[in-house]
Amino acid sequence: MDTTRASVPRVYDALLGGKDNFQVDRDVRARFLELDPEFLRAVLDRRDFMMRVTRYLAGELGISQFLDLGATLPEAENTHEVAQRLNRESAMVYVSLDRGVLAHGRALVADNDRTHMVEADFRKPRQVIEHPTVAKHLDFSQPMAVYHVGTMQHVRPERDPAGIVADYIDALAPGSYFVFAHLIDPVEDEELSKLANAVRDVYVNAQVPLWLRTREEIEGMLAGLELLDPGLVLLADWWPDGPRLQPLGRTQRLALGAVGRKP
Repeated sequence: MDTTRASVPRVYDALLGGKDNFQVDRDVRARFLELDPEFLRAVLDRRDFMMRVTRYLAGELGISQFLDLGATLPEAENTHEVAQRLNRESAMVYVSLDRGVLAHGRALVADNDRTHMVEADFRKPRQVIEHPTVAKHLDFSQPMAVYHVGTMQHVRPERDPAGIVADYIDALAPGSYFVFAHLIDPVEDEELSKLANAVRDVYVNAQVPLWLRTREEIEGMLAGLELLDPGLVLLADWWPDGPRLQPLGRTQRLALGAVGRKP
């Protein structure tokens, strides 16, 4: 584990008040909070979006297979816990290359025979899909849910991020769901665009590559899917749990999310 470079999962952990992070991660947290003192609200939007989606897929639609690509460090509540509370037979496989995530995750699910941690590179769909643990516990001939939340923004254009997404979608059975979120380049709003580029610069200066993409580019990655209402929207606007009590913060306006069904 390289403690001289920040990692996305550890930065999230630092922002959420966790203890599984290092000074280099806390330094990145400090830079984000300098940009926007309410930056934590954007981080919570990501987590809450995933929880709401999981409740809907497992509870309302009866999905019982889940593949979470780019897993983060364990939090107060995790997607497998939400899914298995609603359906005890739900199978969850988390995928990560981060050694800290893998170690903490494996400890968390050691006694859970329906949840597994896999070391694989989400940028290589065949490596993930053909991994022995994935193949053993998930049946790609049956509907499932695949999460790509905040992952593809870290994939350089030369790696063909749209092609990576398409490979995962192609591997899914009809009736499967694809859960996606990505930071946006809000080119039509000068002030927001300036903030988005500042967020990107914090990542890049911490040696964490990040690419902003326009709404049109993000929509293009979801081609061929039937987007559930309300479509591709700000994370806080995807089926919120209740009325909004305060205006969205600036960085909350930088991440779009959607859930698509494979016809």
